[in-house]
Amino acid sequence: MDIRSKLDEAAERLEKNYKTQGIFEIGVGDKLPKKSEVIEIISEVRRIMFPGFFGTENTALVNVSSFAGNTLATVYEKLFRQIRVAFLYDKVEDKNSVDQVSEDITLKFIALLPDIQNLILKDVDAHLDGDPAARNKADIIFSYPGLYAIFVYRIAHILYKLNVPYIPRIMTEHAHSETGIDINPGADIGEYFFIDHGTGIVIGETTTIGNHVKIYQGVTLGALSTMKGQELSGVKRHPTIEDNVVIYANTTVLGGNTVIGKNSVIAGNTFVTQSVPENTKVSAFMPELQIKKRV
Repeated sequence: MDIRSKLDEAAERLEKNYKTQGIFEIGVGDKLPKKSEVIEIISEVRRIMFPGFFGTENTALVNVSSFAGNTLATVYEKLFRQIRVAFLYDKVEDKNSVDQVSEDITLKFIALLPDIQNLILKDVDAHLDGDPAARNKADIIFSYPGLYAIFVYRIAHILYKLNVPYIPRIMTEHAHSETGIDINPGADIGEYFFIDHGTGIVIGETTTIGNHVKIYQGVTLGALSTMKGQELSGVKRHPTIEDNVVIYANTTVLGGNTVIGKNSVIAGNTFVTQSVPENTKVSAFMPELQIKKRV
């Protein structure tokens, strides 16, 4: 068999897969949201949240009000366009109303950004208070992956609550790829949230987290079972973490009925599938160490 024949055979098999799946038959004029533009929106919002940190503007010379207004105009234009594309592709909005719906949602998002900035700055405070290795707030804003993941989650969560398809998950999966921290945009997270180190953290869609919660690397806040698949959509299947809880590294907390009570501490390498009362310390038996002199 020559090269051309092999290519034709592979193409025919791929075409058969396309037709079998059906999801690749995109209508004329339809298209998916553009991932690169969604990432640009994240970057522009980040500039607004932390002026002078991630752009070329010098806040000693630039009027911050003008800077914010100009940058918001850019965010509005890009976000409106991507929301419109998402709704048209998902067929959840009529073509005659999609422009107005997209405009309303984009303006709601813009209006909420000052509140989200206040939340993120509280997260910065939590990082500074919780990590003695942090030199100052600038150090945290510039370099902490946990803060970046929280920032992206907080803006994606707005769009999730406004029922925008695709874009919230594109945002948080971008942060996941950058930081190793996987926060579903549907999770409900309170104030002063601190992620220390961060790599390998998973926070599921229906997780509820209170105020002043601190979690370390490798923590999973997940579901007990997902075997029923789409039947579980919209069902509370991830845990609730109440205020002032600390969860140490490589701990797993599972289940929609699992509540970790206020002021509790969950030690590292612990597997939790039942509720924990307030003011409790939970730990697993330490494995027995054997230390012998080398011969």
